[in-house]
Amino acid sequence: LGAIVLGLILFIAAVVAWCYYTVSLRKAERLKTELMDLRPDGFVIKNQNGEVVFRLAFRSGSLDLESCSKEGEILSCTRSDGGPLNFFIQTVKPKDTVMCYRVRWEEFAAGVAVEHTMFWEDAHWYGGSEMSTQHWPIRLAGYQEPVPYVTSDVYSFRDSFGGILERYWLSSKAAAIKINDSVPFHLGFNATERTLFFQARYKDSPYKPPPGQQPFPELSYRVCVGSDVTSIHKYMVRRYFNKPSKIPSENAFRYPIWSTWALYKNDIDQDKLLRFAEKIKKYRFNCSHIEIDDTYTQAYGDFDFDPIKFPNVTEMFTKLREDGFKVTLWTHPFIHRDSSNFGVGIERQLFIKEPSGRLPAMVEWWNGIGAILDFTNPAARDWFQSHLRQLRHKYGISSFKFDAGDDSLVAPLLLELAGEVTDTGDPIIRPIWWISPRDEAAHKIDSQFLIGDTLMVAPVLEMGKQERDVYLPAGKWRSYKGELFEKTPVLLTDYPVDLDEVAYFLWVS
Repeated sequence: LGAIVLGLILFIAAVVAWCYYTVSLRKAERLKTELMDLRPDGFVIKNQNGEVVFRLAFRSGSLDLESCSKEGEILSCTRSDGGPLNFFIQTVKPKDTVMCYRVRWEEFAAGVAVEHTMFWEDAHWYGGSEMSTQHWPIRLAGYQEPVPYVTSDVYSFRDSFGGILERYWLSSKAAAIKINDSVPFHLGFNATERTLFFQARYKDSPYKPPPGQQPFPELSYRVCVGSDVTSIHKYMVRRYFNKPSKIPSENAFRYPIWSTWALYKNDIDQDKLLRFAEKIKKYRFNCSHIEIDDTYTQAYGDFDFDPIKFPNVTEMFTKLREDGFKVTLWTHPFIHRDSSNFGVGIERQLFIKEPSGRLPAMVEWWNGIGAILDFTNPAARDWFQSHLRQLRHKYGISSFKFDAGDDSLVAPLLLELAGEVTDTGDPIIRPIWWISPRDEAAHKIDSQFLIGDTLMVAPVLEMGKQERDVYLPAGKWRSYKGELFEKTPVLLTDYPVDLDEVAYFLWVS
């Protein structure tokens, strides 16, 4: 009898074990996502070699993995506390060397936030926003709870995000993340724990839900991993960012842009402008573009010239054209109260509004306080463009400078690369790791850069110095002095550079 009972117990145990094993297999198969390991509190992604290249934690809740179901390449789960949740991960393999994951976490309650934490690990990270103190790669200090990820004036507000801002981060371990544009996105960080906080919320936020929708926050993003940092960045740029559609004027690349700001700041008038042009001719410089900068109007927000400072604008432009100049005009998106266009903007609702949606958002910029044209509003965009067209036709203006743009000068190569940008989206100015994506030393270089793939520039950035360290990645390089460096990679310590020189090196094929 004892043997029978023991046998029965063993049989039952075997059946239970088999059932558990079968359930575990089904669960494992259900949760199986190539290169990704999903856990209740987050997920990790590995590369083809099994190395962890991306790690993220769910701060606003955990998943019940037993609830997960898979349909095709979409894995859906519910939360562990049973609350309503729309969560899914979709696996996409756009090419053999790239694997992407579309992640979405949507709450069905107002007043809550969705927050995920990305770990820097031991990788170097690039991207995000302009900061008052910029480091390459990203280097943050202290602790910051998530704040609205919106542009600001970093000169006045040192802890804010600057005017150049993307919801995109790139890792030296060939991982990249792009936050969807529709997310009410807030960003925070913990430098000690080497983490970034990605948060979606509408409560106490400048973001508002689309008309007719409940204020239910959704955090959605795409994570992609590839074979190296350069190739994954190229993929992300071509997939998620618009490329330039046209090449600027060739003269803007080849010749100087003479700006009144450099000589006169905002103290300009017609006589000074014509004297400036005459001096350029006198010293036999190229009469290329001359830029009329700040305070040529009576008020910020006006478009035509101040008749007191510029009593005969048509005659002035005729003289400049006869001397061979193309004229560029400075412009900006701010409209002050003392401008006649302020009332027009109020009446036609052309300005960015406060969160209430009733009043224009008056902001402080470096020239006072004004409203900002809302270029997401087609009416505001058309109104602004129509005024610029009128100026162009009235005076023969060749181009406009939209304040905060940048210009560079290595003319023939830049012009060639500008044409490539419209095809590939590859940047003209590139980091050193662009041509050496697996070189750990190249990931940390922040004071050298490439123009294209073949010209490397190493400027001296310390006042009075006549030498600097220069890192040459693998390859054959020829210096601007004619020296040939074949035993690379190599660090040239205290490389001599005269005060009137800029050190550069050409890649020799």
